[in-house]
Amino acid sequence: MSSVGVARVYRGTFAHSTRDSALRVLTDFVLGVNEQGKIAFFEEGQNVESLSHQWGFDTSDIEQLGSHEFFIPGMVDTHIHASQYIFSGTHLDLPLLDWLKTYTFPVELCYEDLDFAKDAYTKVVRRTLSNGTTTACYFATIHTDASLLLGRIADDFGQRALIGKVCMDRNSMVPDYKELTEGCKDETDRFVHELLKKKYALVKPVVTPRFAISCSSSLLSNLGKIAKNYDLHIQSHISENKHEVQFVKELFPDCTSYTDVYVKHGLLTDKTVMAHGCYLTDEELKIFHERGAAVSHCPNSNISLISGMLNVRNVLKHKVKLGLGTDVAGGYSSSMLDAIRRAVDTSKALCMQDAQLQPLSYKEAFRLATLGGSEVLSLDDCIGNFAVGKDFDALRVNLCVPGSPVDLFPGDDPEVILEKFLNLGDDRNIVEVYVAGKQVVPFPDSY
Repeated sequence: MSSVGVARVYRGTFAHSTRDSALRVLTDFVLGVNEQGKIAFFEEGQNVESLSHQWGFDTSDIEQLGSHEFFIPGMVDTHIHASQYIFSGTHLDLPLLDWLKTYTFPVELCYEDLDFAKDAYTKVVRRTLSNGTTTACYFATIHTDASLLLGRIADDFGQRALIGKVCMDRNSMVPDYKELTEGCKDETDRFVHELLKKKYALVKPVVTPRFAISCSSSLLSNLGKIAKNYDLHIQSHISENKHEVQFVKELFPDCTSYTDVYVKHGLLTDKTVMAHGCYLTDEELKIFHERGAAVSHCPNSNISLISGMLNVRNVLKHKVKLGLGTDVAGGYSSSMLDAIRRAVDTSKALCMQDAQLQPLSYKEAFRLATLGGSEVLSLDDCIGNFAVGKDFDALRVNLCVPGSPVDLFPGDDPEVILEKFLNLGDDRNIVEVYVAGKQVVPFPDSY
């Protein structure tokens, strides 16, 4: 391309969310990506001549999308356990605490073996990227070196990622799978220091107490200090399952609620994302709003482990930041399309129980999977939609690929085509994936 500063220009249909609109489908728009991978311009197609003069590209260099194609922002998985990917789609016959004891903790122990870790982590990053997850907030395991390896693999593939070395110094379920309090603090410090030292452009550490049940008060306090000292994101679980909520009350009798446990240990900040939240009270949601903390809604997992159903309307009413997570492997699918569908299904199930509730629309669920997720991870200044100046994290979707799971008919307009993709499409329809302007799918042959 003959342009100076503009690396790519696309023309066609784009769909994204804004602060004011759950979904905007924009037909015949022109988008330019600069050499830094950021969106240089995003305007109506009728402005193409003036844009070509302004930015110095030839109109013959524009890549035109087909009538059955469109771009959407990359999807943001705000909660996924990379280490559990190897048994996703299985072991969904037990409630949360039994599930952790029987399946999860024994598997996570295996990540001490770096060859095992490399195989598993390579597969989960490949799979999530091909499913359109451009940003993932990962739980790893307690093993520092394997967690650093996950960071390297995400960087190699070009995925935007927050990587969490899991912290836990209490585990009566599988006593071998835990650390000493001081050792866990030291290893977390080492993990954060080593990962930051790599200076990966898109991969950063996130402080990760597994959940209050598996952490002593001393460890939680230390993790709060580490997060503050390095100004890091924090991720954990909250109010996923009724038995878990009760157990936390018994373990922390001096705290007024599950949320209060995290508040008292300096772990509920404007860079905190808490998964599930099915049983958060209105009072707790007020605290989330006041502190700028976020909730990751994991509808597949909530149903699969018979944990509960999050009332999304109530979370949004309290103006709490909200995104979607796959929660692999409690959630059996690593696709954010599944998270969108299950979020809508869950809201409809709640409506059957309470006629006063309004179901979530597919447009609102789409917003949660893109712009909402970027807000949850405090990355909405650089990703989440096609605003000028943001990184070009995007999926090119084609509904007419060979073997497509979606059929189109005369009269299907762009909004209908998008809705069909969100409800019926899969990775076969995601023909290109871009992160920060770099094409990462299809994968290079070396991967």
